[in-house]
Amino acid sequence: MTSMDPALTEGTALTKPSAPLKKSVFIIPALIAGGGFLFFTFLAAGAHPEKAWLVYLTNFLFFTILSCGGLLFSTLMHFTRAKWSHSFAAIAEAFSAFFPVSFVLFLLLFIGQDHVFTWLGQELHGKEVWLNVPFLFFRDCVAFLILYCLGFAYLYYSLKFRLKAAPKNTRLKAFLFRHFEQNLQNPETIKHRMTVFAGWYMFAFAMCLALIGFDLVMSTDPHWYSTLFGAYTFIKAIYAGFGAIILLVSILHLTPSVPFTLTPAQLGDMSTLFFGFSIVWGDFFYSQFVVIWYGNIPEETAYIIERTMTQPWSILAWTVFIGCFILPFIILLSRNIKKTPWCMIVISSCVLTGLWIEHFLLLGPSFLEHDPAVFPIGINEIIISLGFLGLIIIAILSYFKEFPEVLNEDSGEVV
Repeated sequence: MTSMDPALTEGTALTKPSAPLKKSVFIIPALIAGGGFLFFTFLAAGAHPEKAWLVYLTNFLFFTILSCGGLLFSTLMHFTRAKWSHSFAAIAEAFSAFFPVSFVLFLLLFIGQDHVFTWLGQELHGKEVWLNVPFLFFRDCVAFLILYCLGFAYLYYSLKFRLKAAPKNTRLKAFLFRHFEQNLQNPETIKHRMTVFAGWYMFAFAMCLALIGFDLVMSTDPHWYSTLFGAYTFIKAIYAGFGAIILLVSILHLTPSVPFTLTPAQLGDMSTLFFGFSIVWGDFFYSQFVVIWYGNIPEETAYIIERTMTQPWSILAWTVFIGCFILPFIILLSRNIKKTPWCMIVISSCVLTGLWIEHFLLLGPSFLEHDPAVFPIGINEIIISLGFLGLIIIAILSYFKEFPEVLNEDSGEVV
């Protein structure tokens, strides 16, 4: 292998590549993803396509904010020069592998626009300039492209450090090393560029996810609005991303065949950060209600009342509140629990499930007819959701198969 810049070699901690993942690990998630897609297609072609597109939109939003929040952790830790989180940052960058999938899933929403955009055909009272399909897709496409390109630019410079000792055994690695060797810079220059792209990614993250929250969630009830909804959306994305990172690193730590390891102190620090954002998310969740309550404006209360005080949605609302705030707040007061991988797998899974339900709760009443006797989440919704889960698992596994070096114990320390 052609030698790289000596200064770059001295600045990296990675010394030993890991063995690539076997192809067999992709079989089960591929079958789940394929089955979920076929089931979605069958349901979308049936008598109630709006139910299929509701689940599609719910999962697209949930897994998109989860992947964006995952990479945000790495950019945030690099930007603040945190030293305790190197191992987490290397794993967090794997969530960027879902970006191309997310973009394709967004484009597919155009096919179901008649069912996804519930405001079509309604009297919008002057909002037609903003709520029209061509303009919405154009601005959201541009927002996603900017966010994902900034994320990949940051990842490019991060991999310059992490792949120092990696063999050129794949086309992607050969492509990257060709560019690495053509554009040799000293470590300080690379660090500076990482910091620049990290800052821009964080800014684009807030702007893009706020826009998506307005366009794809709040607009499903075009006569209700909240100026806090955009901020609430990207705070929720950070919370979901941190929970997904804890879940992933805990699973990797407990898998004997994977060289990745955690110390109790590292997991405890990450869990404390997760605990902090559970409080921040709870504060934003509560603030939505407070503003409407003290304003005492009847047209704003209908949105909240339907989702919190009417059946069957009130059951989901309490589930979200307990699973995403009450339980994490009480349980994560314990230091020992925050340092135990199995406990954090359970807690982070509960939070992520609650955030998925929260997306369904926000969207569901605008898509489904009100029927207190029918619970809105059934086997159909679960099967399609598992298909989306299979997609993100495939994306993350593909990243680790392509770059198994990031699973090494010392791969996180880039400089």
